Amino acid sequence: MANQQQKTTYTAAEVAVLEETILKQKSEIDELKRKLEHMNEVFANAQRARFGQSSEKNTYVLQEQTSLFNEAESSQDHKAEEPKPDTIFIEAHEWKKKRTQAQMMNDLPEEEVLLEIPEEQRLCGKCGGKMKPIGKKFLRHEMQIIPKQIKLLAYYAVTYACDRCEKDTGFAHIISVKPPFPLMKHSLASPSTVAYIMTQKYVDGLPLARHEKIWAREGVSLSRATMANWVIQCSEVWLKPLYRHMKQELLAHSVIHADETVVQVLKEDGKPATSESRMWLYASAALLKHQVRLFEYQPDRSDKRPESFLKGFTGCLVTDGYAGYNQVQKVTHCGCWAHARRKWREAMPDGATEKTSKAAIGFRYCNKLFAEERKCVLYKPQYRKEYRQGKELPLLEEYFAWLNTVHPEKGSKLEEAVRYSINQKQQLCAFLDKGEVPISNNLAENAIRPFTLGRKNWLFCDTPKGAEASAVAYSLVESAKANGIEPFAYLQHVLVQLPYLGKSPSHEELETLMPWAPDIQQEYKMPNSDAYEKVYLN
Repeated sequence: MANQQQKTTYTAAEVAVLEETILKQKSEIDELKRKLEHMNEVFANAQRARFGQSSEKNTYVLQEQTSLFNEAESSQDHKAEEPKPDTIFIEAHEWKKKRTQAQMMNDLPEEEVLLEIPEEQRLCGKCGGKMKPIGKKFLRHEMQIIPKQIKLLAYYAVTYACDRCEKDTGFAHIISVKPPFPLMKHSLASPSTVAYIMTQKYVDGLPLARHEKIWAREGVSLSRATMANWVIQCSEVWLKPLYRHMKQELLAHSVIHADETVVQVLKEDGKPATSESRMWLYASAALLKHQVRLFEYQPDRSDKRPESFLKGFTGCLVTDGYAGYNQVQKVTHCGCWAHARRKWREAMPDGATEKTSKAAIGFRYCNKLFAEERKCVLYKPQYRKEYRQGKELPLLEEYFAWLNTVHPEKGSKLEEAVRYSINQKQQLCAFLDKGEVPISNNLAENAIRPFTLGRKNWLFCDTPKGAEASAVAYSLVESAKANGIEPFAYLQHVLVQLPYLGKSPSHEELETLMPWAPDIQQEYKMPNSDAYEKVYLN
């Protein structure tokens, strides 16, 4: 019994060692738990990115939605006006009735096809007399596709001589027709051909390798190297002046959106083929009359790139949280609440509610802000500023006060969401004093998406010149789309006109070729251009 009692007795030094071991093990367990939670967050976000919805809409029930069961009783109003059948108004948007098939096709030329009985069969089955037409009955509509036609134009200049001069003087006065300016000397390239190749590549995302196969099916041997040469030369010689003119227009605007994405260039001096370069986007704000989308290729993501491009701009710059934009001086830096909300969404575990997740609370604050902003989206800037000061400023004060009460685990997604909003507080609140500034940078993300989608098909650019030509071409076609202009028709028109203006056209001449010019709008406006415009406005 004494021996057993002696075994359970420890000295003070042994107790201290045991306590130290327990504390060390407890610390290790806490660290392992933190790593496990972090890995679960990473795994959940990977699963959500691969299989979940891409929309950032709310996926759980907000507190204000718990009254849906008694909504009829609480919202009843006997004096409420009945909606008209033709138009339904929801917040600031107007929903029209679904268009019929005839309305959707009313801009297509219609060709009438008469189904007639052959002349020899127009005999009456009763008396044998000849039958005559007395009317026609509509049966149906069909949409017919006519494949493109490829022609080889052979230009001949007709020469004219004056008979009277030859009779009077013995020497004929001879004149000849002045030929149209070619895009490139000693080349088969025409404005329509180059415009078609650019539209297929930069609007429809078809790489030149597929172009080559399509041309081969049409019976034309046209290599991808030749097409690349046409695109690069036309961009450098003829389209660059339009690009520079659009940049002047953009820098005169009061609000500019900016974003950037990765592009791979194989043959770049001093860099391996696997390295990453950048395609930068700069876009005018929504609701402006002149919409500009400018792409710029640069070999890196240096903060000197936006500073150099935006030199002379003194308005509001709307961006995400990338610190490189802070190098731009003399501008008002405005943040993106869509990015802040995205951080909260990434920190929310599956099935999160406001009672179980602080990330859900932050997500709810962002949703409330977007809900308030939708109510004033069509206000004039001065009235939108007043609305924001009265409705949204108190909400943001409450939001940032709540942030100070959140103490997340270090290295967690929750800490990342909290840190983003705190570090970006000044930029995120800048819109309160600027009625013309939106609360998110979604417009830039929508504008750069055609490039990222096309990149999935053509994967990389071969040379820096090709990347620069792509930036010019994307700028023109996306600016045309943003102004409701059909891209192919616009490119063909400018490639016809620019050779006549020379390599240094005047400001006035370039202004007539802008996608917002009255003549361009009247001639090349797309019948369903609102489909493009709604994307940028939203």
